[in-house]
Amino acid sequence: MKKLTAEQIEINWQTLMGIIEKYISEDRKENLLKFYEDFKDRMMFAPASAKGHYHNAMPGGYVEHILHVIDMAKDVKDTWYNHDAKINFTDEELVFAAMHHDLGKIGDLDNEYYIPQTSDWHRTNRGEIYTHNPDLQYMKVPDRALWILQNYGIKVTDKEYIGIKLTDGLYDEANKSYLINYNPDWALRSNMAYILHQADMMATHIEYDQWMRSNKTSNGVITKAPKTKDEQKKVDNLKEKFDELFA
Repeated sequence: MKKLTAEQIEINWQTLMGIIEKYISEDRKENLLKFYEDFKDRMMFAPASAKGHYHNAMPGGYVEHILHVIDMAKDVKDTWYNHDAKINFTDEELVFAAMHHDLGKIGDLDNEYYIPQTSDWHRTNRGEIYTHNPDLQYMKVPDRALWILQNYGIKVTDKEYIGIKLTDGLYDEANKSYLINYNPDWALRSNMAYILHQADMMATHIEYDQWMRSNKTSNGVITKAPKTKDEQKKVDNLKEKFDELFA
């Protein structure tokens, strides 16, 4: 099973804080940093999903996934721009929406979203490492994200709002009215939501590939693969990115 070391988890967190310092404007940076400080202990170790065969279902998986989506969203935006797409949003809006598209997965103000699965049957037969916390009021992940942000007085632009809502694309039935319509007046006014969706899909599938490479299957039983040099290479790459951020 893919795992992050304590060092990797700490580097990822510091990298995320550095992105806030670099991209988020002063008028909302203070509130955003306060929010992240309040949720640091929970967010640093949160998984990105509940099942091993989904993506990043491990301690620290959430923050790593967010960093992947931010990085890939910038790359996808550059590809769209290089092919003459209309880019009518700022880098801050793109990064902010990428950073918070899955924020609802940290839970509410008092409760975690994912809790460890204690059922051996579910862990063995369904691959459930975590399960959803039954103490939470049901909300869609993007709705909870936007709800949490408003609790801290963090303003969201219209492009960020729509980008966060639509990152799952048509995988979420609720997004159909935004993405499928026959009236040009109702079409999305920005390509940012499409770019975020592509970045999230890329990150999710690549994280799945990483999970597959970290495991091998024998008679249907998933076992831990032997360690490789890739683990140390990943730490070195994270350190390099962190150093570049603050250069």
